[in-house]
Amino acid sequence: MKSESKNRVPKMEHPENGDEFAGLQVNAGVAQPSTVNPWLSRMRKHRQVLFTVDEYVSGILKGDVTRLSQAVTLVESTLPEHQVVAQEVIEKCLPYSGNSVRVGISGVPGAGKSTSIDAFGVHLLNKYGGKLAVLAIDPSSEKTKGSILGDKTRMEKLAVHPKSFIRPSPTAGSLGGVARKTRETIILCEAAGYNNIFVETVGVGQSETACHSMVDFFLLIQLAGTGDELQGIKRGIMEIADGIVINKADGDNIDRARLAATQFKNALHLFPMPESGLVPEVLCYSGFYELGIDEVLAMIFSHIDHVKKNGYFDYRRNEQAKFWMYESINEQLKNGFYHNPTIRELIGPTEQEVLKGQVTSFVAAKRLVDKYYQVQSSKYNAQS
Repeated sequence: MKSESKNRVPKMEHPENGDEFAGLQVNAGVAQPSTVNPWLSRMRKHRQVLFTVDEYVSGILKGDVTRLSQAVTLVESTLPEHQVVAQEVIEKCLPYSGNSVRVGISGVPGAGKSTSIDAFGVHLLNKYGGKLAVLAIDPSSEKTKGSILGDKTRMEKLAVHPKSFIRPSPTAGSLGGVARKTRETIILCEAAGYNNIFVETVGVGQSETACHSMVDFFLLIQLAGTGDELQGIKRGIMEIADGIVINKADGDNIDRARLAATQFKNALHLFPMPESGLVPEVLCYSGFYELGIDEVLAMIFSHIDHVKKNGYFDYRRNEQAKFWMYESINEQLKNGFYHNPTIRELIGPTEQEVLKGQVTSFVAAKRLVDKYYQVQSSKYNAQS
């Protein structure tokens, strides 16, 4: 029994290493590393570190892109503790803002907005100098609530340019919220020394109005074959455009682009004179082949120079500030209503009553709003 126990091979070793297999030895092998990155936990802890307000502000004023990106992430965060820090950072950066040219760029999906921004940006930096920040608003899926945030992949040249900063932001189902955060991001970028700001919108409906309320020049990118002048009149976006450009005017599409430009010019003559005192120009260009880019940039800066001289530039900035004050009030009231504990308890049962036909939608809404005001009034009386 003892001899058998001596020759017995431990379970963890190879049986070929036993005494009965003379001259044969099998090594244990190399231990396999863990599939989990050992630095992952340290990286996560590092990402959660928040800097002080002064550290954020000093980094932004020095033009530190990393600190600027971290501050923008803080602005986009929905956590209350992040919002408190973000608002203090924005307040301290506000005196250093307002010294840029803000250009909004919009157009139908597939019009070539991202490709055009890449061409516009490179030409602008090479010809006019300075620094450029691109803020791209990317639509979120209504089903998955996710965003691709892939606009940066279309800006291959700007993405590697040392004087550019590209930041895509998801709408996350709330266009007004992301528009407000985009306006706050503009303040941070201006404080970081970016004297040119491009804001790219999702290109549908309300986003154009939100974009127009935060830029100095609103550029509308169109394509040939999207309708005649009657369709141009019907588009409400035509009324807020400061300039219209027809993209993909290259190859066999040049004649169609020129025809579309003529039709848009005819449509613009039927609109009233804009407050700026300038009738929007209509130009043709090719973003992919970079044809006519200098003419588009000249149109933008010529418009900016004109409105600065006649005073409309400052008037528009003041109107935008007033507009965003009221927008912030509306958003605060909306968030306060939906995050109220009493309303959160009542909104589910009230919704079921509406679905069962026991009460109309309007009566249910008024009941919830009245209850909210009642709760707020009770809190105010208790505090006083």
